[in-house]
Amino acid sequence: MKQYNSKQAAALQSLSESLLAHYKKGRLLKDTKSTMDALYRVIPYHDWRYYIKSDPVLSDYEYDGLFAWLRQLEKEHPALAKSGSPVKKVAEGLGSALSAVKHKVPMLSLENTYNTQNLGDWITKTRQVTHHESAYCLEPKFDGTGISLIYENDRLLRGATRGDGAAGEDITGNIRNIASIPASAPFAALGIATIEIRGEVLMSKKSFASFNQERIAHQLPPMANPRNAAAGTLRMIHPEAAAQRKLEAVLYHVSYYTMKKGRPAPAALKTQAGTLDLLAKLGFGTPAAQKKVVTSIREAVRYCQSFEKKRDSLPYEIDGLVIKVNDATEQRLLGMTSHHPRWAVAYKFKPRQANSKLRKVIFSVGRMGAITPVAKIDPVAIGGVTVSSVSLFNEKLIKDKDIRVGDTVLVERAGDVIPYIVKPVTEMRKGTETNIRFPSKCPVCGHALEKPFGEQIWYCVNINCQAQVLERIVHFASKDAMDITGMGESHVREFYEQKLIKDIPSIFELNERKVAALERWGKRSASNLIGMIERARHQPLQRLIFGLGIHYVGLTTAKVLAKKVGYLPDLARKKPADLRGEGIGPKVAESISHFFADKENIRSLKKLERLGVNMHAAGHRAKADDTLKGKTFLFTGTLAGLTRGEAAEMVEQHGGQVLSSVSHALNYLVVGEHAGSKLTKASENKAIRLLQEKDFLKMVKPPARRLSGSRKIKIRLP
Repeated sequence: MKQYNSKQAAALQSLSESLLAHYKKGRLLKDTKSTMDALYRVIPYHDWRYYIKSDPVLSDYEYDGLFAWLRQLEKEHPALAKSGSPVKKVAEGLGSALSAVKHKVPMLSLENTYNTQNLGDWITKTRQVTHHESAYCLEPKFDGTGISLIYENDRLLRGATRGDGAAGEDITGNIRNIASIPASAPFAALGIATIEIRGEVLMSKKSFASFNQERIAHQLPPMANPRNAAAGTLRMIHPEAAAQRKLEAVLYHVSYYTMKKGRPAPAALKTQAGTLDLLAKLGFGTPAAQKKVVTSIREAVRYCQSFEKKRDSLPYEIDGLVIKVNDATEQRLLGMTSHHPRWAVAYKFKPRQANSKLRKVIFSVGRMGAITPVAKIDPVAIGGVTVSSVSLFNEKLIKDKDIRVGDTVLVERAGDVIPYIVKPVTEMRKGTETNIRFPSKCPVCGHALEKPFGEQIWYCVNINCQAQVLERIVHFASKDAMDITGMGESHVREFYEQKLIKDIPSIFELNERKVAALERWGKRSASNLIGMIERARHQPLQRLIFGLGIHYVGLTTAKVLAKKVGYLPDLARKKPADLRGEGIGPKVAESISHFFADKENIRSLKKLERLGVNMHAAGHRAKADDTLKGKTFLFTGTLAGLTRGEAAEMVEQHGGQVLSSVSHALNYLVVGEHAGSKLTKASENKAIRLLQEKDFLKMVKPPARRLSGSRKIKIRLP
């Protein structure tokens, strides 16, 4: 395979950027021929980056786009197509010092689909060949590096990479160090003499995170994804690296086998689903547990869509599902092209990664004064969401990854987590990029920044910093804290700018008439807001503690603290040693002690108490409030006047316990609308009492709420 020096690589990187920009706009370069010639140059280069260097500089989605563009142009202009086109053959992948070995059957690429319409078209095409309703086996498309294994007389004879499809690199030594690949398997008992099995070598998400942490610690650039890390490890000269880096393997296809004389082929090998089950029984890691056999386009689409939603729960990265014609005879009938089998297709999920340009960096101030650098990038679609801002976390991360303004950066978004920059694509630098300079003063109030010993984050320690005040109020009013509907970030900012609030206590002094006079408010919405604020005065103590925004104190720690004290200001007399235990370590205890030693914080608490905000734990305020002691509850369906969290808090306030599932230990199941399987299961046990929401409320007997003065207001009970 052709090798590329730095000068050639830089030129092809620049050409790739130009092609991608034109492709996204639906334009050619100069004309069709110049566009095709450019694609003929850049696609082999990116194949080399992917297969040989294990360090691609394009995301899969971008590469697939260029590949599809070339295929379309060749279809429309066959006279301009070259005989050695990458569309007509699998990507080349040989070029290392490892020896080459020929595959029994070529390892081809898969055709990709990115939407359900294309998937439906593919299924329709297969039926035009098979002439009947075929069954299809759907299985996860693992984002690993392809391997081929040969077993002879039950023993592992050879392991090879995919290579150029016809031949791969001999990596038998490395393969033998992967614990999940058996050194032998009982094929002879099935009459099988020789067998070639295909699969992927993977690195789990957990192992990959540890691997990159170690690379950064040794001042090495992080790998972009687990696939690249696995591919690079497999091709190392030292086989023990495969064991040290905890590589694993998943096998999913039998490409070739011979039988012993007089023995028939195992029935399991007649279908893809049967093959997966057989390999699993023989001790191989397979996707047998996640497979699904369907017989209609609708079933296939439904399974693809549902599986995409749970991809984050898997220990490995997957980038889609592979749909295969289940019957082996039909697979042979459909055959293959020089590039891909016609009996299989990949349904690709929304891309996890994409390249974008980092335009500038701004510095935000959090509610605890933490300074967070945020990269502003050209908007790019990742995982179904358009991303334009990416947290850079801290100064150390920027330096470790050498991220610069003007860089092309590889951005990743997994599931619902915050997008992050995997690495800068240094090969695309033009020399105009600039280093990111961290400020020495707060970008909002101008106060000098401080960095605590042993931490990587800079802080603005000015408690009157406007950014911190606003963030603290937003947090205090949030759903998990005091749950004040109508006081989201935009409303808090509006009230603050109109001088209706200035700090947390002033929330409870908010003037209804002045709120009603604001644009887009009115009497009704203002009255509802004041009702929610009144409700917040009586929230359980743990919600107030969490709402105060004490450093390191989350919901769980807030509950622990609420149980430790009957009256919140008493925490001012507690030493750090008194607070330790039940999940509170030295660092958290010091932070809590520091918060309650601050005179300004104590003044705020006293003012909150004067304004009627609850400072007492439920058990401390009402010793007899244990009416549900020894009783267990569970909730199902949608409750009309309560959230599940609020209902659970009410049980705990009255000495009861909330269970996580129906069992013999359950006393009461509270049933809301659209109740599910919990109701069915509980109905079978006569010892479990079923309650409507109104019956549950009678048991906990919540106190009536009244505003100051004589006016009553209808609000949802907490």
